[in-house]
Amino acid sequence: MPRPIKPRTIEYKPKCRHFTPSVSTKDEIETVTIKLEELEAMRLKDCEGLFQEDCAKRMNVSRQTFQLILESARKKTVNALINGHAVRIFGGDYVYKTRNHICANSGKEKETGNCEPGSCCKAG
Repeated sequence: MPRPIKPRTIEYKPKCRHFTPSVSTKDEIETVTIKLEELEAMRLKDCEGLFQEDCAKRMNVSRQTFQLILESARKKTVNALINGHAVRIFGGDYVYKTRNHICANSGKEKETGNCEPGSCCKAG
């Protein structure tokens, strides 16, 4: 029996989750689905330029698992670009990271919106 998949930590919520080629010779365009954790892996590695070890820590996975997620994401993306497929960003095994902030009163790092009553800090 395989091990259950541990949810990956995601920090970014994409505003647009579907991309379609502007010109297509086909009546029906094939769609490639990229999981949210795959998009996050590309964002951390390729956009933020982090080392794989740092990316893996931020996603709460091993470096090897991060490498596998990244390879899958890149393969799907290149396939869509080369073959003119639509891209859909959907699904996966993930949890969103709770953003933290520094409380203006206590100076301690806290979950957003989790300050003491009457606190002057309002993180958004």
